[in-house]
Amino acid sequence: PAQVTGLWDEVLASYDDLVYIPMSSGLSGSCQTARLLAEDYEGRVHVVDNHRISVTMRQSVVEAISLSESGMPAADIRKRLEEEGPYSSIYIMVDTLKYLKKGGRITPMAAAIGNLLKIKPVLQIRGEKLDAFAKARTVRQAGNIMLEAVRKDAELLSRTGDGSDVQIDASYTPGPGIENWLGDIMSEFPGAEIYHAPLSLSVSCHIGPGALAVTATHKI
Repeated sequence: PAQVTGLWDEVLASYDDLVYIPMSSGLSGSCQTARLLAEDYEGRVHVVDNHRISVTMRQSVVEAISLSESGMPAADIRKRLEEEGPYSSIYIMVDTLKYLKKGGRITPMAAAIGNLLKIKPVLQIRGEKLDAFAKARTVRQAGNIMLEAVRKDAELLSRTGDGSDVQIDASYTPGPGIENWLGDIMSEFPGAEIYHAPLSLSVSCHIGPGALAVTATHKI
């Protein structure tokens, strides 16, 4: 909290107000903490809870900057980002069940059976929940499942009909196959400007190394 409020004080010394975008309230307590801290700033700090995380949250930051530069007030930016929040999806392949077991998301028995069968779970984040989406036996199969799912989501999210208003992003934790994964996404979406970055530590510590992810987000 001291680091957050220190940053806020520094920004508010030069600007009238501030838009702050924390991790989704459904995945972290940081959003509620930020809201409590914002109460001391007499309406100058606008905390956005648009259920985003990782590269999809980065997209929200990019859009908040653009909206601010266009002259939109901070309160309206918060409202707009939260309205657009649900129009995004994330698919993550987990290479090991060890860290899901440690975090209590699956039982030790399920982890043991899954590791024995070499299952590669595909998880989905849509809105504020992390849910099981599919099970695969190989990284290649999991990748194909995710690409098919995100392609369908991109079609549903597009309001122009041609996908030009949908941002495709990729992410991962350290492990083999990252370059191949990025190549597969670029082949699936030729011509798209795909941003990619490692998953943040706040996410990767729960899913472990070797994870691969792809996202589709409607662009404001």
